[in-house]
Amino acid sequence: MKASAKNIPNLHPKFFWDFKFDKIDWNGGYKMVIARIIERGGQNQIDEIVRFYGREKVIRAVRDEISFLPNYGIENALKFFPELQKEEMYCYLNRKDKPYHWI
Repeated sequence: MKASAKNIPNLHPKFFWDFKFDKIDWNGGYKMVIARIIERGGQNQIDEIVRFYGREKVIRAVRDEISFLPNYGIENALKFFPELQKEEMYCYLNRKDKPYHWI
């Protein structure tokens, strides 16, 4: 897939099978893009979103803004970004499988 250097990230459309690839708002939908690549991408795709959005924005999105990642996505994020801590990630704190106290 060809992409201009700064207009859109050089990612394969297969990661966005449920979207019209040419209609994706890459800047406005950055949380969806980052979450999708954290879940399903490899190191090359992570490198591309870091190049496109910047490392700080990607880490901030994963830590503070993305409300859901499956457990394997959280583990992927920790593997790709060792400076993250699971206990600081909003998606980890927001999990539905964590135990709750009830009375």
